[in-house]
Amino acid sequence: MGTQKIAMELHHITLHTPIGEKFKKLWKYYLCQSCLAAVALCIIVLILGKDKMVVISAMGATAFIVFAMPTAASAQTRNVIGGHLVGLALGTIFYFVALPYFLEYPLVVGIAIFIMVALDVEHPPAAGTALAVVMNEVSPDVFVTIMASAVILSQCRYYLRHYLKDLI
Repeated sequence: MGTQKIAMELHHITLHTPIGEKFKKLWKYYLCQSCLAAVALCIIVLILGKDKMVVISAMGATAFIVFAMPTAASAQTRNVIGGHLVGLALGTIFYFVALPYFLEYPLVVGIAIFIMVALDVEHPPAAGTALAVVMNEVSPDVFVTIMASAVILSQCRYYLRHYLKDLI
C-alpha cells in the first residue's frame, strides 16, 4: 500500500510541476521550434556535405540555443558569430602548436572560454568549435563551414524572433 501511495504522489508531482504546465501551454512552440532547428541543420548539412560533420558538430548545440532560448544572450548574433570566430581562431592557433593532446585540448577550451568572456561574446558551443578545429583540420573550408553555419542559424533566429519563444 505504501509503494502505491508513493507512486501516486510522484505521478501527481510530475503532472503538476511548472515544466509540465509550461509544456502544456507551449507544446506547439516546442514542436515547431524543434522542427525549425532540425530543418536549419538539415539545410546546413545538405549544403556542406557529410565530410564536414565533425567540424560543425558544435552547430547542433548552437541550434539548441538559437531555437530553444532565442532571447538568451548566447543566442544573440554577436555572440553566435563572435563566439565561433574566437573558437576558430584559437582552434587554428592550437592546431599548429606542438603540445601533447592531453594539454592541448583542455587548454584550447579554457582559453576560448576566457577570451569569449573577456570580449563579451559568450557562446558555449563555440568552445566545442575550438576543440573540433584543433582535433580535426584547419582549412579555408572549415572556416567557411563554421561561419556559414553560424550566420545561417543567427539569421534564422533574427528573422523568426517575433515568433520564437523561450522554451527553457
